[in-house]
Amino acid sequence: MKHTLYTLAFFLISSSLTLAQNKQDQDRQAIKSMCGCFDVSFNFSETFSYSDDESYKPSEVKHSKGLEWVELVMDDNHKLVLQHLLIVGPPEKQKVIKHWRQDWLYENTDLYLYNADNNWTYSELNKESVKGQWTQKVYQVDDSPRYEGTATWVHVDGVSRWENTTDAPLPRREYTKRSDYNVTRRNNVHRITPEGWVHDQDNDKIIRKPGEEDVILAQEKGINIYKKAANSRCKPAIEWWKENGSKWATVRDKWDEIFARRQDLDLRSTLEEKPLHRYLMAEDFEFSEDHIDGIIEKFIVRK
Repeated sequence: MKHTLYTLAFFLISSSLTLAQNKQDQDRQAIKSMCGCFDVSFNFSETFSYSDDESYKPSEVKHSKGLEWVELVMDDNHKLVLQHLLIVGPPEKQKVIKHWRQDWLYENTDLYLYNADNNWTYSELNKESVKGQWTQKVYQVDDSPRYEGTATWVHVDGVSRWENTTDAPLPRREYTKRSDYNVTRRNNVHRITPEGWVHDQDNDKIIRKPGEEDVILAQEKGINIYKKAANSRCKPAIEWWKENGSKWATVRDKWDEIFARRQDLDLRSTLEEKPLHRYLMAEDFEFSEDHIDGIIEKFIVRK
């Protein structure tokens, strides 16, 4: 009888481990399907405003399109790194722009949560609370932090879906035009489709002041649609990354060293009136380890 119970227990444990591994593999495949060449449409519209100011003007509706290559930089069982590269300009004179980056970490317990005004709080999560989950860490074009959150990939009726709500800085399309709010609360849904994938957003525009309750100024809807395209169309980005990928690996390594300190992080928005990406993306920037270390450290506010 005892032998039978041991055998049953072993079978149940083995089956559970197999199911978990199969689920993790399915998650990884969903994430990796966001890589490749895509025709992208970016669509944002302010849906509701709550301002008492009669002169309040909502953000303009935004529709734009682009061609984007998403490079799989790292493919590990517990970490995948996806670098987005925009291709702009006419076919005879195309230019590649390093765009945002997303890292996916399995059962990650280290989060940098955005507060406001270029400040992130380090938070260590309980291992049980992230069991089976993936953290999406989103980075700026200069590989500095943007926002991150953890949730479970769900695969139902042939559809793969991941959803999380987290706070973030203002998006690029807003921060050069708006100063009446300082936090974007992003409800992000990543949905894999037969044609590619969709980044669906329902965002709150929040006024956050120390010691006061958050005020929702407005809300917006965002839908970014990534439709698969022939990889040959993204050849300029593929070649660009072959030439420049190792340089940006050094930048990522520096940021990883900063994040490994597990300390709250305050960043300057500019240094001598220039944001970090203008230093790193300058044609004459020296991508040496010491030079990268020096410039990034200057953007960290010491307390």
